[in-house]
Order: sequence, then C-alpha cells, then structure tokens
Amino acid sequence: MEPLKEVIRALRAKKRLGQNFLSDPHILKRIVECAGSLEGRSVIEIGPGPGGLTREIIKHPCKAIILIEQDERCIPYLEALKPHFAGDFSLLNADALTVPLHTFGSAPRKIIANLPYHISVPLLLQMLQHMDDFESLTLMFQKEVAARLTAAPNTSDYGRLSVMCQWKANVKKIFDLPPGAFIPAPKITSTVVQLIPRSPREDVSWDALEAVTRAAFGQRRKMLRASLKGLIPSPQSFLEEADINPEQRAEDLTVEEFCSLASLWKKTQGQNSRP
Repeated sequence: MEPLKEVIRALRAKKRLGQNFLSDPHILKRIVECAGSLEGRSVIEIGPGPGGLTREIIKHPCKAIILIEQDERCIPYLEALKPHFAGDFSLLNADALTVPLHTFGSAPRKIIANLPYHISVPLLLQMLQHMDDFESLTLMFQKEVAARLTAAPNTSDYGRLSVMCQWKANVKKIFDLPPGAFIPAPKITSTVVQLIPRSPREDVSWDALEAVTRAAFGQRRKMLRASLKGLIPSPQSFLEEADINPEQRAEDLTVEEFCSLASLWKKTQGQNSRP
C-alpha cells in the first residue's frame, strides 16, 4: 500500500468538505480497537478520506466493510485497499446524509467514523432514528459536541441533543485527540465517543420527543409553563398531570421525565384529533 502520509499529501484536504485527515497510526489503531470485536461484523465507515481508519479496520476479520465517501478524489486510493481485505468490500461515492446507512451490509453492524464536523450532528440524528439496526457507533466529534451528547441534567451542555441521544443509546466518551493528530490541524480538540443501543420506552415516539425538547430548550431560561406555551395550550395543567413542577426549566428534567412529557403529549394529540 502507498504510505498514508503520501496519500494525504497528494489529496490536500478540502476545507469545504470539512476534511481533517488522521495520520497517526497509533491513534488510528486505538480508535478501531475501541469499537470492540469486529469479527463477523459489517463495518460501515463514513468519510474514510485517504483510508487511515480503513487500513486498520481491514486488519480485522470483518464480514464486510462498506465505505461511504463523497470526495471522488479519494476513491482510487480507497479502491487500492480492496485487495488487502478478505471479506466483502463495498465503496460508495455519495453524501452519507442521503443514503440509508442502517440498511447497508447485514447485522450485526458497526459504524466507525471520523465524521466531518459540519455534518456530524445531522448524521448522528439520522443514525439515532435507526439505532436498533446497529450494534455500536464509534464516532469522532468536535469536543464541544461530544460534551453535549454526554451531558447530564443541570449542566450548561445539557440540551435537546443530549436527551435525544441518551434516550436511544448509552453514550460514553472514550478519549480526546489534540489538533496535532490531524493534517491539517484543526483549531479545536476532537473527542471519540461510543454509542450502544438501549431499549427506549415504547410509548415514546421520535417525533413527539423531538417536538417537546425543541419547545422546552428553545427558551431554556424560561420556566416550562412558559416555554411549552407554543406547543401545549395549557402547559400548567399538562405539567401537573405529568407530575412535573411547572416552575422547573428544561435543563432540570431528566431524560426519563422528558419521555413522560412526550408520551403524554402524544396521547393528547391523539385525543384532539378525534372527531
């Protein structure tokens, strides 16, 4: 294989695609090892770029590897890795936001990715909606985004993304990466996070929880009786029915309490729609 640093030098990362290429072999190896056993798994990698993580993944006995890369310049370098992998090797030149990631390969599926910062949150939300189709997600985010994913109630980082994420998955921070680990070096620190599916409450829908959290955190400094007015006609009585203090703020509620609000709101919507 052509040396990774030579491939990175030839590609010249594009800022508009959010490209910052990892070149440290020890860090690349550590990220893949954090994903756990890959034996017999379908491994999906988003934005492989020059193939640094890919080179580590193909050392493992995966059942299949599926690469989704938008930058067509990277395709020849990634195709050159195919002869070095014994399993099924698929390469798709596409925008990951436009493809059904949860249908690629066969279960069990794992995603390992150094996500482009500018689309990391939309991509994560897309994956979370199909979390049951994945065994795990091992992803790299901007440190500030990772803090939001793992934040607890009553902290400044706790918000809608925290609730949606922790409702669908057990989330943990793995380790931070300094800017110098990348070419070119970004101006921020990155964090590797792992998400493993958890069994969410069956009486809660994605749309309902999204609506309630958007309203609540949209005016997070206001009490819930005020921030939920645009969503619920009588928020005071609604909150009392849910056994939640109307004078609390969004950041005070646990994920479970938001689930209770979403479940009750969904029932209320169904009752209002009856003839």
